[in-house]
Amino acid sequence: MDISTAGPLVLETLTNACSQKADVLKPAERQLQQWETQPGFYSILSEIFSNHSIDVNVRWLAVLYCKNGVERYWRKTAPNAMSEDEKERLKSKLISNFSEPVPQIATQLAVLVSKIARLDCPRNWNALLPALFEAVRCEDLLIQERALLILHHVTKTLASKRLAPDKKLFESLTSEIFGFVHGLWTRDLDLFAELSLVHSENMGPAMDRANLSCKIIRKQIAYGTKDPSSNQDMSSFLNQIFVRLKQVLGFRQSMWGNPHILEKCQKMILMMTKILLDLLDIHPISFIQLVRPTLEFVVTYNFSLSEKGLLFERFSVNCFNLMRGILSSDVYRPMKSPELTDTVKMEAYKIKMDFFQFGTLREICHRLVSQYFLLTSEDLSNWDADPEGFCLEEGGDSYKYSLRPSSEVLYLTMFKEFRTSLTPVVLEMVQAVQNPCDPEDMVAILRKDAVYNAVGLSAFDLFDDVDFDKWFSTQLLQELNIKHQNYRIIHRRIIWLCGQWVGVKMSSSLRPTLYQAIISLLNQSEDLVVRIEAAMTLKTDILYHWFNENLNYIPVNAKKMIMFKLDQSHVSKIFTTDDFEFNVEQFLPFLDSMFSQLFELLKEVQECDTKMQVLHVISFLIERTGSQIKPYASSLIQYLQTLWQEAQEHNMLKCAILTTLVHLVQGFGPNCTSMYEFLLPVIQVSTDVTQDQYVYLAEDGLELWLETLKNSPNPNDHLLQLYRNMPGLLESGTENLRISLKIIEAYLFLCPNQFMHNFCNSLASSLHSLMSDIREEGQLLILRVVELALKVFPKEGPDIFLNILVSMVKSLVEEKNESILTAMNLTLFGRIVLQNQEFLWKLIQQMAHHYHQEADSFFGHLLDIWFDNMDYITQPERRKLSALALASLLSVNTSVVEEKFVGIVTTCVGVLHDVTRIPVDDDPLLQLDSLVISDTDQSNEGDDEEVLHERRKHQLSKQDPVHTVPLKDYLVSQLRACQEQRGEKFNQLMGLVDPEIVQQLKSFTR
Repeated sequence: MDISTAGPLVLETLTNACSQKADVLKPAERQLQQWETQPGFYSILSEIFSNHSIDVNVRWLAVLYCKNGVERYWRKTAPNAMSEDEKERLKSKLISNFSEPVPQIATQLAVLVSKIARLDCPRNWNALLPALFEAVRCEDLLIQERALLILHHVTKTLASKRLAPDKKLFESLTSEIFGFVHGLWTRDLDLFAELSLVHSENMGPAMDRANLSCKIIRKQIAYGTKDPSSNQDMSSFLNQIFVRLKQVLGFRQSMWGNPHILEKCQKMILMMTKILLDLLDIHPISFIQLVRPTLEFVVTYNFSLSEKGLLFERFSVNCFNLMRGILSSDVYRPMKSPELTDTVKMEAYKIKMDFFQFGTLREICHRLVSQYFLLTSEDLSNWDADPEGFCLEEGGDSYKYSLRPSSEVLYLTMFKEFRTSLTPVVLEMVQAVQNPCDPEDMVAILRKDAVYNAVGLSAFDLFDDVDFDKWFSTQLLQELNIKHQNYRIIHRRIIWLCGQWVGVKMSSSLRPTLYQAIISLLNQSEDLVVRIEAAMTLKTDILYHWFNENLNYIPVNAKKMIMFKLDQSHVSKIFTTDDFEFNVEQFLPFLDSMFSQLFELLKEVQECDTKMQVLHVISFLIERTGSQIKPYASSLIQYLQTLWQEAQEHNMLKCAILTTLVHLVQGFGPNCTSMYEFLLPVIQVSTDVTQDQYVYLAEDGLELWLETLKNSPNPNDHLLQLYRNMPGLLESGTENLRISLKIIEAYLFLCPNQFMHNFCNSLASSLHSLMSDIREEGQLLILRVVELALKVFPKEGPDIFLNILVSMVKSLVEEKNESILTAMNLTLFGRIVLQNQEFLWKLIQQMAHHYHQEADSFFGHLLDIWFDNMDYITQPERRKLSALALASLLSVNTSVVEEKFVGIVTTCVGVLHDVTRIPVDDDPLLQLDSLVISDTDQSNEGDDEEVLHERRKHQLSKQDPVHTVPLKDYLVSQLRACQEQRGEKFNQLMGLVDPEIVQQLKSFTR
């Protein structure tokens, strides 16, 4: 592209790309896309965005295209990479002019420079930093500010690089320029102080420049050195940071009449507190010198009346997080063994403990509860205007940005660190609000709410100090009966408080009373916020029961996530108490009312998030009560159909619906067929990889599909046709492989003949294509499906899965590793040997030809592999299968059997030891095969609807030779057949067997 002639054409095209008319816009965008790889295009763009006389929108678009081009084509290895000449022209243009008048374009230019600097600075762009330093020193204030903006973005980008050479490079850069940037920051703050005295219009630019300098300083302190305290310039900055903070807080207070400048002052205050937070997090040792000044500063400005007028929310949030970080840091806490604690840690710990004397702790705790826990007038307005929005839980990292979560996290951290000191303080506050207060006294109500909040947050720490049963019975229930508009605040807090304590210390005898209270608060006459909170308390109650019952099965990491707030000294108390068992019979009298109220709440709420919350409560309720839910579920199912249609754009709500349907299917058992009209289309759309929503719904949709198959009493054509989604699922990746294969197994149990008749080729093709692309764990899952198919179809199955079985034999022959996969391959091979010898000899002939060997020789080699790897077949069923298969060869008239006779007999005797048992109190001579299912064994033959899938598995087991044929009897019969077939040769073969093995064999057969 000729730069001298193409400029007007590019300018015109950019202008058209800014048009609001689609017929003008679309062709222009296509043309610009075509030019992206043309040499000279980005040089023309740089000329356009540097020309201040051109329309702002056109220049802004030119910068964006240039920025996108740098991301795609700047690297030398990129396809259609920019030429070095064009790169140099663009870099030269970017540092030749720092006077961009439009802030939005200036920001985009700064980002563009930073993207190039990330790749080229300083090695391939050593002119950038000198140019920026020169511009920053310029007397033109606009040029100063724009250069600082670019320096900020360049610093931010270079600081984000984490490879060792890049970190070293940034440290070198920091050592060169930190003192200079620090000087700029000091100069501009002092200038602002002078200008503020006369309220000059230049105050704003001075503070803007100071803010940019402070942003640069923040990144350099955090990532530009290993020890900020050892850097003289950084140490100087940190030593004056609290002086400057107080100074800028004073500036802010004096600027109440100028909101524009006040906002800039707040940005500076927040930036300095963020520097302290970064230093505490990344360089805690360097922060030790600031521990006491920080704590004094936080207490002075947030927990005393003297400086209360200087507060604003985000400042308090950062202050609370500073104090929380100091309290929770392991660096400032001695180790359990004093001799392992270094002097630095002890110094920090001593500073911390010296500061937090009882009087200080008491004051902070009182202030947190009585000042920061209080609901504000804004909170109450939000309660009335948007009750569902008010109920949305603030979790995750909200404590970093919001005042109440940050104050609550600080309170919890303090309580865990100083529980002995703070427990009597909190109990004293509880005593002060013990009696019901005047409903008209809003101050008293809010104070009581705050104290109850404190008791709920520290429930685990107050385990031994609060008799919650007595408190609940004598006072809290009484307060729940006070009917007044203002008392809704207390009602919400009490039922929340019950949710906090229900898993800590609440007797089972009080559960019915709690359930009755929840039902009362779920009533439509109650405030919506109170009703939602009551529903959440019910969910908490159910979840705690579930957690207790499944404690031994929860992964360690999950336990840590659930219990990260718990004091370990209380965990054993909480989860071993008999009061913690969920008694379904105890709950059933309340089920009708509870379900009805929750269902009405679900229909009444409007927000997607709230519907999800309530639906999860209903889902947990269904899961816990199982089939007891049937009489109440028909209306819910009808509503879920409507809700599914309304949730077209809300995939997370659809996930909640799917989860509820899973629990409904489990509760309905075989009666889930009544839900098919809704259920099957939902499964179909949730597991269709061609649908956009598949990414969100697949996991829950597959779970619903599996549960539907498990609980369906009979095959169904529509249910069968759902399998058409499965090939796409298997091709889409292994993320859902495990559950997809379980679904295939469920089809083989439910309707094997119809399923294989319709989909055997598709199934075999999908599984075979997967085998080569996944790790051993995935291959094992696939081979288990093949194993099941061979059980169900011993004659037809091997031909269907021929390609997989060929790969199996190749794996046995070629891969010498002794592994679980080898054991699985031998199990499949054994099933073919035992149940389909006609196919076996065809397979042996085919594989022997492939390896250019004689069939007998090749088969003998496979038997040797089998003998060598028997120890890796660990499951008794599969070991017996191998023994049966090997025994079946004894009656085959082939030289291979004679050659391997000793190995066959030895292996079979070894497995006999594994599977033979002597019944208790019976004759020792009476030996039974422990794996044979007797005619009287009806353990899984009951009429219980919940075990339908297990009954099918049991029925299949009753047809499997492993569970129907005693190994001892079969081995004896095969030896006799071999003797009849071979005559005297049999005696010669037995003579080759180890005498001890022969003796053991006789002990089993007498």
